[in-house]
Amino acid sequence: MEIPQQIQAQLMQLQQLQQQLQMIMLQKQNVESELNECKKALEELEKSTSEEVYKLVGGLFVKRKKDEVKKELEEKIETLELRVKTLEKQSEKLQTRLKELQEKIQKMIPTAQ
Repeated sequence: MEIPQQIQAQLMQLQQLQQQLQMIMLQKQNVESELNECKKALEELEKSTSEEVYKLVGGLFVKRKKDEVKKELEEKIETLELRVKTLEKQSEKLQTRLKELQEKIQKMIPTAQ
């Protein structure tokens, strides 16, 4: 039995949405990992009693003021948290679209037989 053209097109769209969702989930996982690293670095930085710390820049350790590094980390954490929220919203929208498309395909299948 041959699948009607309209259903094939819907299945292709479904597959594309699934791939997009997978990419977004992977990006979110990477951003969350980076966010956790920054939070741990900030936590360790706050334990330090020194006014100067070493920061890895490229392949070198550079001496920096603790307050500057702390501010940079806090800003990066804020940016990463915003990115995670954005990716979550994108994921939710895609999941909704996927569900709607799956339901649409399910309704089309009985009529194709």
